[in-house]
Amino acid sequence: MGLNIEEQKAVDRFRKEVVEPSMTKLVIVDFWAEWCGPCKALTPVIEKVAADYADKGVILAKINVDEDKFIAAQFQVKSIPTVYALFQGQPVADLTQARTESQLGQMLDQLLGQLPIEAGAADGAPQGPSPEEIEQFLAMGEAALSEGDAQRAAGIFSQVAEFAGDNAAAPAGLVKALVALGQTDEAGQVLAAVEADPNLAGDPAIAAAKSALELAANSVDDDELSGLLSAAKGNPDDMDAQLAFAEAAFAAGARDEAADTLLGMVEKDRGWNEGAARAKLLKIFEAVGLEDEWVVATRRRLSKILFG
Repeated sequence: MGLNIEEQKAVDRFRKEVVEPSMTKLVIVDFWAEWCGPCKALTPVIEKVAADYADKGVILAKINVDEDKFIAAQFQVKSIPTVYALFQGQPVADLTQARTESQLGQMLDQLLGQLPIEAGAADGAPQGPSPEEIEQFLAMGEAALSEGDAQRAAGIFSQVAEFAGDNAAAPAGLVKALVALGQTDEAGQVLAAVEADPNLAGDPAIAAAKSALELAANSVDDDELSGLLSAAKGNPDDMDAQLAFAEAAFAAGARDEAADTLLGMVEKDRGWNEGAARAKLLKIFEAVGLEDEWVVATRRRLSKILFG
């Protein structure tokens, strides 16, 4: 075909993630980019509708035009967002103009009524998203959370929890999203329900969500935070003051300031209060996520202090 290696990889990936599923399902293909403002506005609409229609045989595939330029070129994408519906490897509708849940839902209903989409199991019972689709939605939720869009993350995780109640990552993500929204009471209710399930209670994802909720308990108002900062700066040897500020700073979303303070405490006296500063850092790492880039970088700083 005269394709280079990267183009061939893109084609293979597109075949696996889009063309093959479209043989029996209706695949929404969303062409987007990080820099595209309208894409960010449309994304939560598409994700929610795709999740709502998952049991009817609808799958969402997102194509980053900067990373998959070859695929975007094959579809002659001139502007973004561009959204197509594919069935059996062929575009069957341009969904780009559907900018609301209602509009997109109407177009999907029309397509589902016209095409032989596989939407149920052999016995006719409803079939929810596949494990691969569940992982895709979970990744979307985590991405939204890391980008600071806790509202969208909460919606995604809530939808996934309905389909995959046995997947601890969904309620765990919902707890963290609710914490980020300041809805700690609701987060506590979700966590309590999950911890009552012995199949989920011991999952590391639930432990991370619990840490996030516990750390949020240190939240204070702006005046109190300013007072704690003044106390910490005015008394650099007062470890209690440093810890109090670090806890409140992290709860307020100032995780760099919290980490800097705790790292400074470890460097000054790692054994203080039975290693309280290091323990707090480890709890923060767990709450944010051990694979998070910020956590990885901060752990390196901690290791450098501890092991030189």
